[in-house]
Amino acid sequence: MHDDVTMFLNDPAREAGETHETVDADHGRIETRVAEVSTDIAWLQESHKWPGLAAIGTVVRTREINGEAKSETAYYLLSTPLTAERFNEVVRSHWGVENRLHWRLDVVMNEDRMRNRLDHGPYNLAILRHMAINVMQKEGSKGSLRGKFKRAGWQDAYLTRLLSIFRCAITLPPWGGQSGEGVRDKPLRC
Repeated sequence: MHDDVTMFLNDPAREAGETHETVDADHGRIETRVAEVSTDIAWLQESHKWPGLAAIGTVVRTREINGEAKSETAYYLLSTPLTAERFNEVVRSHWGVENRLHWRLDVVMNEDRMRNRLDHGPYNLAILRHMAINVMQKEGSKGSLRGKFKRAGWQDAYLTRLLSIFRCAITLPPWGGQSGEGVRDKPLRC
């Protein structure tokens, strides 16, 4: 499917879809993003039958730093036919969220230095790291995430408070119960 989308959107004989260009200059670099959206996808649906596909899009990002330009192209499958302008905004905000989350995971939890590589270990530990960050953000005290991690290691009462927030966010069976036996229908009261 990727090859078909790439070939279609890069075909010079094709009539271009709606495009939108943005230019940002910051920190000594100039970044140009050109987004294009095409809803002419009946041919793609015939061969791939992708459920919910409404449009395809591409964003060409060109970065110029110290007179040297580098370009990259990303292709997208869209479940909603967006305007090129809105598509450009959505793509940019998505990467902003991804970058902020990755920064927190790396800086606060040293995720890039983790060495677990086998089986489901990396996936399972990533879920636990996300859960820990979410609980610490939900807990209302002031302080950095790193400070909250240290505090949880030093103070049992604070760790208990964090675990109770986590416990209240999910529905648990009573301790000692067998699976399917006595499972609560409502979240625990906190």
